[in-house]
Amino acid sequence: MERVKKSMTGFLVPVLSIILAFLIGAIIMLAMGASPARAFGALFKGAFGSAAAIGTTLNKATPLIFTALCACFAYKCGVFNLGGEGQFLIGATAGFCAVHLTGVTSFPGILLCLLTGTLAGDIWGLIPGILKITRGLNEMIISIMMNYVATLFMGVIYTSWCRDAGMPQTASVDESVMLPRVIPNMRFAWAFVPAVVVGLLLYYFLYWTSSGFKLRAVGLNMTASRFNGFPVKTYILTSFIVSGAIAGLGGASDLLGTQYRLINGYGVGYGFDGVAMALIGQLHPIATVVVAIFFAALRVGSTSMQVATKVPTSVSDIIQALVIVFSVAGMALTQLPEFKAFMLRLTSRSSGKKEERKEA
Repeated sequence: MERVKKSMTGFLVPVLSIILAFLIGAIIMLAMGASPARAFGALFKGAFGSAAAIGTTLNKATPLIFTALCACFAYKCGVFNLGGEGQFLIGATAGFCAVHLTGVTSFPGILLCLLTGTLAGDIWGLIPGILKITRGLNEMIISIMMNYVATLFMGVIYTSWCRDAGMPQTASVDESVMLPRVIPNMRFAWAFVPAVVVGLLLYYFLYWTSSGFKLRAVGLNMTASRFNGFPVKTYILTSFIVSGAIAGLGGASDLLGTQYRLINGYGVGYGFDGVAMALIGQLHPIATVVVAIFFAALRVGSTSMQVATKVPTSVSDIIQALVIVFSVAGMALTQLPEFKAFMLRLTSRSSGKKEERKEA
């Protein structure tokens, strides 16, 4: 019964947050003299109104899913990996260098890029993990600093070592290693498929295996887990390695499926967006995937909303920010002892009334 209550609370918090955010967005639109119904209709039509629109939304969601799952897995073990963006970028950079410098093409080139990107993300996630378990350093600070290192290293690649003529970018990867579209008339590539598969695998591992249970136990209470004989440091290091690998795979997949080259500004904000989406999804892998698609829909549909109703895309950005604020605030509220006591009183009253009805 307690587990059902927690599940319902975890479901209601993001749903209510989305409703409140859209209500405030509607008020802003009314103040601007626009019709909220027409604006929201144009927004969702732009995101899901055609096969091409759905493909664009899924394409936009792909890197967000990877970075969100990266944050989700680490947080489940009680550590805060804020380096998803750096791990994503280093995966894309390493994958590009692998196929560009070796000249491997076709399917072997695709495998080489994806494996190299995953391994690079592994290593990038391993660094803050080792520093945490050996030196006790704060993983949040280290992982954020690693983001800047990855961004600057990518800058060296596209401005110097692999620069394409006079442009501050690299040459495009060979056409034979570009991931094809899943469905010909839709604009999303096969990179979306491994993103969803990773989400399903994480769900299975966390909730249906003994190792996943132990990892979640470490995240809930490291001290108790240590006294029960769990190898806490091993699980912490594993969480960093796996989360880094997920982000690195995402960078390599997005490079071959959408971006094709390294360029200034690539991947900016993906890491922190992923953290926010993991929190809104209550750190549940499948819910996190759904939230990432929802945010991608808001971003893709905002352009259609602006064209149809003259409502600027910044209103969509406000709605996204409000969803994050309300979700995080709601999660914090549900953890307060006063809120738990209030819910307990409501539950006891309802159960008492049921008992009275049975006796009558």
